[in-house]
Amino acid sequence: MTIYSQHATRGKTQILATYQGPGGVVSKTVTSLAEPRLAVPVVDALNRISAFATVPVSIHDRRERHVGYYPRTHLAALTDPAARTALLGGAHSLWYEYVCLRLHQALADLENAVAALPDTVSRAIRSELEAEKHGLQTGLADFSGTSSEEEPETERCWEFGHPFVKYDDGLDTLSDETREQLDRRESGFTSEEREKAVAALRVLVTAHSQGGDVWASLDDPSCRLFAEPYDSDGIYLSIEAPEPGDDEASWEIEVGRWVPDDPEEEPGNHTSATGHTVVGCALPVAPTAEEIAHLLKSVDEKPLLLAEWAEAPAGAVLAGTAMVVTERYDS
Repeated sequence: MTIYSQHATRGKTQILATYQGPGGVVSKTVTSLAEPRLAVPVVDALNRISAFATVPVSIHDRRERHVGYYPRTHLAALTDPAARTALLGGAHSLWYEYVCLRLHQALADLENAVAALPDTVSRAIRSELEAEKHGLQTGLADFSGTSSEEEPETERCWEFGHPFVKYDDGLDTLSDETREQLDRRESGFTSEEREKAVAALRVLVTAHSQGGDVWASLDDPSCRLFAEPYDSDGIYLSIEAPEPGDDEASWEIEVGRWVPDDPEEEPGNHTSATGHTVVGCALPVAPTAEEIAHLLKSVDEKPLLLAEWAEAPAGAVLAGTAMVVTERYDS
């Protein structure tokens, strides 16, 4: 329910919290830092934490043509490090668990950002998270009719349907499109199938975040990663989780090549192309996020490795990995 920013003043950089108060929009100083570069990761993490904490409790859960509410249990993690483990253990819905995972990552990023800062700054940021949590809980209690006269007032105002946050986290996590996409994907899932889909989501999203500077996209945060490094000569890598309802399906690592739609055009100079899978690796067990992140980093550091993988025969092990080619798709 708060938007954070940084502001230079008197030779220092202030971190500001801006929110809706009873009398309108208010800005206050959270803390000050000696250099702007120290404030950047703190402000970024705080904005993501505020957005991931606030949006789920500010909108309706409209899955399966019902109108309900998302859980608010994730709010405990704002101030209690011991509660953060629970952010990675639920199976309420694909979108909610996706947000909880991103909240967990944002909290870890904030922790890393303040690790080398003075203790006075750390205390100020912890106090800020306390204020954010208290404001949300007070607003939610009033909204649900469970507030009591003994509860202290909050200076931050929250309104259902109108969260005051910075939405852009670089992955459209909080967009209506992402939520609706994930809601459609889990439509018809049993609770067990939804649990499997959530587990796959966590692996792919975590691997994507651990890739560092690797260019990779989450085509669908619940089931597929795609990477096409620069200078890969039109060869790409995709990593796809199995459909939860298909007991015979497995995780698939595929190497593909873009083929020009016009046979008269040369690869690399084409106006349009279609992807064709060349090599497939059906994994006997689900990969870890670390294993997938290693794949992404490998092809980013050595783009020609993809060309080598594309030539691997069935039964061969992809160079630098333990993954066996289970099928070739030569035309």
